[in-house]
Amino acid sequence: MRVLVPVFVLLLALGRPPAALAAQLGVLIDLSEQTMTVSLDGRAAYRWPVSTARRGYRTPVGRFHPIWLARVWYSSKYDNAPMPHSIFFHGGYAIHGTTEIKRLGHAVSHGCIRLHPNNARILFGLVRAYGSRSTTIVIRR
Repeated sequence: MRVLVPVFVLLLALGRPPAALAAQLGVLIDLSEQTMTVSLDGRAAYRWPVSTARRGYRTPVGRFHPIWLARVWYSSKYDNAPMPHSIFFHGGYAIHGTTEIKRLGHAVSHGCIRLHPNNARILFGLVRAYGSRSTTIVIRR
């Protein structure tokens, strides 16, 4: 399900922060469902399939804020794998785009949270617009 808030999209296109519309950006990752729900000021706006840690690896559970963002990044740990629109939230763990879109919805990563590249781009833009302090990432089992 993908729902756009038209005025919000217009404000982003104009480069204006959406503070008047929504003070908080919420990102909820449900490991058991392999989904991400993105909320703008408490209202669900997007729901996307993700891929998180497969057996033998872990995706950290808890409440986080973005630490740093990288539009273009490559994994130094896993064969220079591309990690477009990375949002690092806990050490080397990030939410990022993936080329393995057929595997979304299944636990197949080394611990990062993988998204469709288009969705990663949208989320990256939202985090940049709202800022790290106004963005909360919650990961639950």
